[in-house]
Amino acid sequence: MSSTASPMGVFERYLTLWVALCILAGLALGNLIPELFSTLAAIEYASVNLIVAILIWAMVYPMMIAIDLSSLKAVGRRPKGLVITLAINWLIKPFTMAALAVLFFEYVFAGLMAAHDAQQYIAGLILLGAAPCTAMVFVWSQMTKGDPHYTLVQVSVNNLVMVVAYAPIVALLLGVTEIAIPWETLVLSVVLYIVLPLAAGWWTRKRLIARGGETAVSDFTSRIKPISMFGLLLTVVLLFGFQGPVILAQPMLIALIALPILIQSYAIFALGYAWAWAWRLPHPVAAPCAMIGTSNFFELAVAVAIGLFGLNSGAALATVVGVLVEVPVMLSLVAFANRTRMHFGAS
Repeated sequence: MSSTASPMGVFERYLTLWVALCILAGLALGNLIPELFSTLAAIEYASVNLIVAILIWAMVYPMMIAIDLSSLKAVGRRPKGLVITLAINWLIKPFTMAALAVLFFEYVFAGLMAAHDAQQYIAGLILLGAAPCTAMVFVWSQMTKGDPHYTLVQVSVNNLVMVVAYAPIVALLLGVTEIAIPWETLVLSVVLYIVLPLAAGWWTRKRLIARGGETAVSDFTSRIKPISMFGLLLTVVLLFGFQGPVILAQPMLIALIALPILIQSYAIFALGYAWAWAWRLPHPVAAPCAMIGTSNFFELAVAVAIGLFGLNSGAALATVVGVLVEVPVMLSLVAFANRTRMHFGAS
């Protein structure tokens, strides 16, 4: 992504509101016309719902165009921030999310739901915790006056690690919690929603750069951005349409799922931010470094949850709750990072 990335617009700033409205729309439509959602759920191939696959691609593809793989040449410069990001994203965060999920849904919330449902929510939170953010990190970085080039390096490296590490980590954690792992579907999801979009984004970016440089990339991504946002919101409508009867029967379910996500988010940010401060990283590196570990690639988590467990599964619902929680949490952390800027170096 270029250093002149657009600041958070009105849509992104109120993303939680739009998601909430789509949740209400999904619940209403799911109860008014359940036959439509049953028909949509049946449109699948190899356990992948084709409608949702198209919508997920609409979300993920524009993000991948923003990834400049040539930035990987700068990996060796100022390695401390990259070490923190990789350690938190791949050695800490997936495991703490799994631990919190098990703690809450097998112990704290025991008796509030069926054991099978609890396992589904655990699975969804594992899928969410193992997917580090890809696109929105650029927004959080800019809002904290982060170094855009260093943020680009961090995101690019994380995407390449995700190609090889996401499936094994998810499989390991699902196995630890004794949830059946359909390996073929898991690998297919990684190929569909990481490998192919990344390759398509690289090819598109290369063609655009050849035609008009970074300006052409920025113009193209700006034009297709509404498609990405539409894909996200329509996916939310569909998921909550499928989940409508369950949620209306258990209105506190959203809050129960959100609680471990909130604890995880603030704890992971505190760890990354404190680590960066202890290593005396400059604030333009420290703030995005902590943000990238806190935020989630919820589009990937949603897609994999649907592929592994189905559209109307508790796992899919748990990943969608991550969308609802993410924006207000990240905005609060942006405010905190900006208030504490004076405790870090400037460059």
